[in-house]
Amino acid sequence: MNRTMVAVASATLSLAVAPAYGAGPGLGDAAESSLNLHAIVMFLVFVVASLGITYWAAKRVRTTSHFYTAGGGITGMQNGLAIAGDYMSAATLLGLTALTYRVGYDGYSYMIAFFVGWPIILFLMAERLRNLGRYTFTDITSYRLNQTKVRTMAAISSLIVVCFYLIAQMVGAGQLIKLLFGLDYVVALFIVGGLMMTYVAFGGMVATTWVQIIKACLLLFGGTLVMVLAMSRFGFSYSELVNQATEVHKNGFKLFEPGALLADPVNAVSLGIGLMFGIAGLPHILMRFFTVSDAKAARKSVLYASGFVGYFFNVIFLMGLAAIVIVGTNPAFFEGGEIGGNIVGGNNMVVMHLASAVGGDLLLGFLAAVAFATILAVVAGLALAGASAISHDLYSRVIMKGKASEASELRVSKLATIGLGIVAITLGILFEKMNVAFMVGLAFGVAASANFPVLILSMYWPGLTTWGALAGGFTGLFSAVALVVLSKLVWVRVLGFDAPIFPYDQPALFSMPLAFLAAIVVSKLDTSSEAKAEKALFEDQYVRAQTGYGAAGASSH
Repeated sequence: MNRTMVAVASATLSLAVAPAYGAGPGLGDAAESSLNLHAIVMFLVFVVASLGITYWAAKRVRTTSHFYTAGGGITGMQNGLAIAGDYMSAATLLGLTALTYRVGYDGYSYMIAFFVGWPIILFLMAERLRNLGRYTFTDITSYRLNQTKVRTMAAISSLIVVCFYLIAQMVGAGQLIKLLFGLDYVVALFIVGGLMMTYVAFGGMVATTWVQIIKACLLLFGGTLVMVLAMSRFGFSYSELVNQATEVHKNGFKLFEPGALLADPVNAVSLGIGLMFGIAGLPHILMRFFTVSDAKAARKSVLYASGFVGYFFNVIFLMGLAAIVIVGTNPAFFEGGEIGGNIVGGNNMVVMHLASAVGGDLLLGFLAAVAFATILAVVAGLALAGASAISHDLYSRVIMKGKASEASELRVSKLATIGLGIVAITLGILFEKMNVAFMVGLAFGVAASANFPVLILSMYWPGLTTWGALAGGFTGLFSAVALVVLSKLVWVRVLGFDAPIFPYDQPALFSMPLAFLAAIVVSKLDTSSEAKAEKALFEDQYVRAQTGYGAAGASSH
């Protein structure tokens, strides 16, 4: 197995360095740019280090517990950093900085909506997740319900959410590598997909966790360094930064007023609901709570992660404002027109232009390598969550009825990882032109509609039945996906129709209440003997949720 991993790594590295022509200070056309040795060296250092971690982890992955949850041996501090690493994705660094650069206050509103879901996880979910779950959140939703039916529904919704989220990460990865090294966008996607498959297939959760921890530390350091250097241009004065930004930006003082993102109250509320509750339904975030030893460590994980993420969002806001002045007024970066408009390489790359402006090629290379590490860590976490849904929930529990051997389940996990890598590359090609932050918003909206209602009801409502869970999960999933397809994003921009059928961009305001309503109404109407038995089992589930007794597995109902 280790020889195979080395062969894959070597092929990926040779592909990465072959045409590695990076962009100089302007980050313009790669053909016209000089070789960015700083970026290439730092990029290769991280790739080699992460592959070393994978090699080390591969020797320790012998059971499904190690593959899915690192054997439960991660501390609260480590898990908090890893969760933050999962959450601080390509959309966070690239998309939200670009959003602040373009629209100011609205970008910060977006970040707040991303952040406020953490108290829900801390106070309502973290302890019960750890005490009731084993490998995936599906263990909890099916705890006292019909294993086959509920696991199938939850696994399908998990895979769809993972695919939506993968789109944003792969698009960000492709744009970053294309801009930095002058590689073709599709070639860049194959590099990311190949490394992702290597990390997960051979290293499992152990490798994924440590890659995320290292990446989170590098991202916090790199972002802080860029922010400090940028703020030095304004005498470390926030008021001076605001004054200069409003003087040069096309929106003037409206830069700090609710604008286009909040102009439509329905869209704004729908977006906020999706971001707030979506985090509590993201499979790769929920999976991290099974890597710690007990509920206390799970709560600590959320506290640490909240602190890291909240700090970094403020760093991003300051970088976005500074870019308005430093990048937007610099002819080397700016394509012309009004400041706040497009820049060379697209607005998603504004933070890279800022790093180049304040720190030259060295800082640009470091931040680009960190951004690449960010993408790799997140796609690895997503791939692991998707592979777990396929191997643990569908194969082991549904198809094999819990009789699959650990060896066969691990084999299916690795095959599923390869399949998800291929899907990720394909989606990255199809959605190349999409804004990464917007695509993450859609992923959150689907997670809030399909996963969160069933999960929270299974934890707290004794009246939930199997048919109620199925009705709620599928209603939330299908309504959210259908509304996205009928919205302007897909119906007009992708399918080419003149006008959208659904007038809003975000589905959660409509699809999440429908999911709750369907789950509750169908559960109330279900008077079967199975339903009565499922309701009676809630007391046992409640005791286990409070004490952690029997947390190692779900029932076989």
